[in-house]
Amino acid sequence: MLKKTFVLTAAALFAANMATAQRGAQYEVTITNLTPGQSFTPQMVLTYRGEASIFELGEPASEALEILAEGGNPGPLIDEFANVVWDSTTIGGLIGPGESASTTLLGNPGQGRISVAAMLIPTNDTFMALDGADLPRRGSATFMVPAYDAGTEANDQNCNNMPGPVCGGVGADLVPGEGEEGYVHIGNGFHQLDEGNPDVLSPLIYDWRNPVARITVTRVTN
Repeated sequence: MLKKTFVLTAAALFAANMATAQRGAQYEVTITNLTPGQSFTPQMVLTYRGEASIFELGEPASEALEILAEGGNPGPLIDEFANVVWDSTTIGGLIGPGESASTTLLGNPGQGRISVAAMLIPTNDTFMALDGADLPRRGSATFMVPAYDAGTEANDQNCNNMPGPVCGGVGADLVPGEGEEGYVHIGNGFHQLDEGNPDVLSPLIYDWRNPVARITVTRVTN
């Protein structure tokens, strides 16, 4: 069962505390769910320096990304940024269809980047992500964000293989299995599969079209 709370690992917490002590501008980040039937798991928000990325389209997902995309746990992915992070936070709880959530954190305008990520539930291995966008020097920047498929689990839409309150199935399973695409790609929604099987979710309720999220980043202090 997916846990709705998340505790930063020691490495990420240390990095976040160090970042808070640094000088920087404060940013407000607002995430809005644009889907009709999916929810976002607790949302990872990072500001950092350098060229670090959550993923590369067409390339295999890291184990940390697989854990987020299949189970909704952002902890290992936050750890991957420990050496470059400026500030980090996780917005706890789910963002349901049509809902929004906000947080504030520090960043370096003109040099810093921001990444945001969360799993879509109920899915097998789909996530939304803003990956390495430039922090605005002033005012706001709005990003329309698609869903991505981690390519680490077959998209069988079977509740036994999907975590969260709708299904309560298995979360991250790091053992390779049949039907995995093997690389990160744009998510292509739900389809009509195995009609008549009560464990297989219908696209009539859970399908989506991209973009799935609107993310607004606003500089609020110097």
